[in-house]
Amino acid sequence: MSETIGQTSIADFFDRERNRLVGYVRRLIDDAAERDGEDIVQDVALNLFSRADITVPIDHLSAYVYQSVRNRVVDYLRRRKDTVSIDAPIDGEDDLSLANILADTAMDTESQAARSEIRHRVYQAIDELSDDQKAIIIETEFQGRTFQDLSLEWEIPIGTLLSRKSRAMARIKSSLQDLKP
Repeated sequence: MSETIGQTSIADFFDRERNRLVGYVRRLIDDAAERDGEDIVQDVALNLFSRADITVPIDHLSAYVYQSVRNRVVDYLRRRKDTVSIDAPIDGEDDLSLANILADTAMDTESQAARSEIRHRVYQAIDELSDDQKAIIIETEFQGRTFQDLSLEWEIPIGTLLSRKSRAMARIKSSLQDLKP
């Protein structure tokens, strides 16, 4: 189509070529579902109909649309995240899958009890710290605050806060020394 195309001709073009455009998308994307192809073609059509300057005619509409579809497919492939089946074998071992691992860990009450004990011991060790050390651990580790923010708010030099946290972590580590890794 070498002649210029108006808005009504664009709509006619999409009516005639929709199935071919969707097929083109499906050929470009190996695992594309019918819905993905439709979505990409509709997105291109919508962008074409809502152009900033609709009075400017488009030369070679077919080439323009197919190139637009191809560009949209490239964008789609860049954004797409690969999905992994929960039942897919891990590292080529047929009996090891994410589903099996999740089932094993969900039923492992012994490890849950151990985690609960460790959590209790960590909280107990934090509770035994001085108020200054406890505050810096809670704010940096649990609240996610930065030393710079705390330094400005508490009007304490960053070096002092760092040394308080270092001493607090050493005391916590010492309190948990008898736990097995």
